[in-house]
Amino acid sequence: MGRLGPTEIILILVVIILLFGAKKLPDMARSLGKSARILKSEAKAMKSDDQQSAPADPPHAGTGTTAPVQPAPRTIQAAPGDVTSSRPVTEPSDTTKR
Repeated sequence: MGRLGPTEIILILVVIILLFGAKKLPDMARSLGKSARILKSEAKAMKSDDQQSAPADPPHAGTGTTAPVQPAPRTIQAAPGDVTSSRPVTEPSDTTKR
């Protein structure tokens, strides 16, 4: 079981074309690219949220407010070329003390 040569790669491509058909392959490639764009934008959004979520100063005890402040809901934007609109994200609240 060594490396794949050109003959094996061609054989694999022929089997894939026979299994899925030539008409479905462009649709499958298109949906795979769309999924990759969405995954990339989600990872980018998570990375930017991690950088923006620096530890904030705790509220002062003498302010007189007892109700906790609810953060604004996050919205993830659609990837470029994606036809779906952005959607709100529901995240579990982090109640652990650090």
